[in-house]
Amino acid sequence: MNQPSPAATPDFSDPRTYRAALSQFATGVTIITTRDEHGEFFGLTASSFNSVSLTPPLVLWSLSQNARSLPFFTSNSHYVINVLSAEQAPLAERFASRIENRFEGVPYDLSETGLPILSGSAAWFECHNRSRYPEGDHVIFVGEVERFAYEAKPPLLYHGGKFISA
Repeated sequence: MNQPSPAATPDFSDPRTYRAALSQFATGVTIITTRDEHGEFFGLTASSFNSVSLTPPLVLWSLSQNARSLPFFTSNSHYVINVLSAEQAPLAERFASRIENRFEGVPYDLSETGLPILSGSAAWFECHNRSRYPEGDHVIFVGEVERFAYEAKPPLLYHGGKFISA
């Protein structure tokens, strides 16, 4: 006989336990780049990236509604999703920090819309900011891919609250 799992009715009063359960799913790591209201480059580390559709080519990622950077992404027409390779953990940490100029000393090229494509990334996707959906405590961004490139290399992963290599 199958018995219900004792964890089948979790206690959501402590969000840390829910987050710990979610951290058991390994995800890829990205840095999403755009510009701020003054035209300066801005980028952040995100692991909430997924493919949505092949036709049309759509991807999604999400950002906390409390993020100070939310206006940069809601007010811009484009962004670049840089999929990090295994050796780029220091870059992921840099763009997850609150340092002033995250791009200082970081090699990059410019996309057709003038946004940073980080050197050494496994792939990049330049996206038109197609739609946004507020859900829970995050905003889901759906981007229509206009250009992309990739190089087959081992990915950087995020699992159990830390960066790991495949």
